[in-house]
Amino acid sequence: MAFEFKFPDIGEGLTEGEIVRWLVKEGDEVKEGQPLVEVETDKALAEIPSPRTGVILKILAEEKEIVKVGQVLVIFGEKGESLAAPPPKPKSVGVVGELEEAPEEIPIPEVKPKVEKPAFASEHVLATPAVRALAKELGVDIDRMKGTGPEGRVLEKDVRQVAEGKEKPVEPEKKIAKVKKYDLYGYVERIPLRGVRRSIAKAMVKSKYTAPHVTTMDEADVTALWKIREKEKKAAEKKGIKLTILPFIIKAVIAGLNEHPYLNASLDDESEEIILKKYFNIGFATDTPEGLMVPVVKNAKDKSILQMAEELTKLAEKARNRTIDLADLKGGTFTISNYGALGGIYATPIINYPEVAILGVGKIKDMPVVGDGKIEIRKILHLALSFDHRVVDGGEAARFLNTVIARLEDPDLILLET
Repeated sequence: MAFEFKFPDIGEGLTEGEIVRWLVKEGDEVKEGQPLVEVETDKALAEIPSPRTGVILKILAEEKEIVKVGQVLVIFGEKGESLAAPPPKPKSVGVVGELEEAPEEIPIPEVKPKVEKPAFASEHVLATPAVRALAKELGVDIDRMKGTGPEGRVLEKDVRQVAEGKEKPVEPEKKIAKVKKYDLYGYVERIPLRGVRRSIAKAMVKSKYTAPHVTTMDEADVTALWKIREKEKKAAEKKGIKLTILPFIIKAVIAGLNEHPYLNASLDDESEEIILKKYFNIGFATDTPEGLMVPVVKNAKDKSILQMAEELTKLAEKARNRTIDLADLKGGTFTISNYGALGGIYATPIINYPEVAILGVGKIKDMPVVGDGKIEIRKILHLALSFDHRVVDGGEAARFLNTVIARLEDPDLILLET
């Protein structure tokens, strides 16, 4: 008996994924739990296992294709079984939020004489108000149907047939698109927006069009902190730990979030409530060959400087070689973007929505500073805080940044709180 296996809801609110690579082919015998396909979901790669032992009769999604939760990926069967005819590729169905625990067994349909059934055809149809109300309730687009009633009138049974899947929507005939390899000025190359870059694009647009961004900037004298880091760096190396300035910055940020909780929050637009997070999960933007990723250090307040340094290194390595788990990219309450590691001084970072703030960290520069009537060369760290002005006002943002700077300029405060 053949059965369909649909792209499952793997959690974290995901609604779609991109087929990266099939690990099996049609005709292969597979065992329950054997990896079937590699799918990219929101910047992370995941292997989807086989739900049971059987034979791959038909693969219904191609590599590089975007699939929706609930869309049929593959049809399984028994050894020696085959499909009488290739089944039509079904359109995505809206089952987002439902976890498919077991594949649904379906009989292979027999070839029967063609019977006239409702089909999607015109933009304006005849239907009674009651039938239209039923179509709306069942989620059927009645204006794209051709009914079986007089003069093409859509009847109640037509709507129910479509809703129950007895009549599949007719896929529009695919037209061959002509793509020009040049414009008025010369040759061009077209690259599909896929994978991590597609996820980044969607996230950036959502953040900028949802949260009104404001950025405030300041500087911190980290001369003393730099000396402590250099001193402890050698001891950390003996333990196999790479100690950077970032763990100290995270500790300073946590102190700021503790005193100014509205920056460690999110805004629920539906209930119109500000949700203050009582935990500190700090994300850090990581540059990878595939694009920007933001691994998250969970419960950062409870970890020491060295523990944090070790975890930062491991998460960054996993992000760069694409072995990071999706859970390690979720659950952040505040993000740090250390563009200074690449040489930048100032920027206006985009908030990692639905968080309400992100701290941009610039390059540490040797700069002349006037103090006590004399000029000294000090190590200056440039900071830029972007925040959601719906939740945080400029005064609160400035006070938060002052708290962070106070810790960075007096690292003893950081060590006391560790």
